[in-house]
Amino acid sequence: MDIYTIIFLALAVFIFLRLRNVLGQRTGEERPPFERVARDAAGAPDKNVVQMPGSAVDQETLAPTVEVTPGERWKGIAEPGSPLAQGFDAIVAQDSTFDPRHFVTGAKGAYEMIVLAFANGDRRALKDLVSPEVFESFDSVIKDRDQKEWKTETRFVSIDKAELTTAEVRDRSASVTVRFVSQMITVTRDKTGAIVDGNAEGVSDITDVWTFARDITSRDPNWKLVGTNSGQ
Repeated sequence: MDIYTIIFLALAVFIFLRLRNVLGQRTGEERPPFERVARDAAGAPDKNVVQMPGSAVDQETLAPTVEVTPGERWKGIAEPGSPLAQGFDAIVAQDSTFDPRHFVTGAKGAYEMIVLAFANGDRRALKDLVSPEVFESFDSVIKDRDQKEWKTETRFVSIDKAELTTAEVRDRSASVTVRFVSQMITVTRDKTGAIVDGNAEGVSDITDVWTFARDITSRDPNWKLVGTNSGQ
């Protein structure tokens, strides 16, 4: 063999080895490409994909829609045809994302946060959770405590009940009233540490009736406390 033949053979072997390293070898265990497509079509989860609510891949969105009769819509929360149920219907007609069950959970969290912020004199937290009118009322009490150099300590023992009592839409505002029944320990001390109100060890039964509202034409989804009252 002449020198050119040897060079071409060496070059061919080199190219073959390079292609083999790049493309790899078949072992007989490879899955055909269509198996990956079939798994994706079947809804197999991909660990690298975060499924956002309401997206095209959201399984709840893809599930068949179940018709709910008016009598079943608010079952366990409001009697069919009651003013409360009608109020829920009016809110949902303007805001399809409203869910009374989720609202109750959020209201309980807001109730605890507001009570503790008021006790601690945390004006910044209160401004984000209450209306300007309610803030002015709370701020007046906080100022009075500050002037007297009193400190209030409040600790929740439990929230025993959070009952939705009224719901309505007026103009652009949706409002929902909640009756809270809770147990808490609250005490106010003067600058010497002496108790001027409450009981440091006794648990008090508290009933509050609070109204939350939001502008249903606004993109802000947050509800704010707009009214407070003591209930029985």
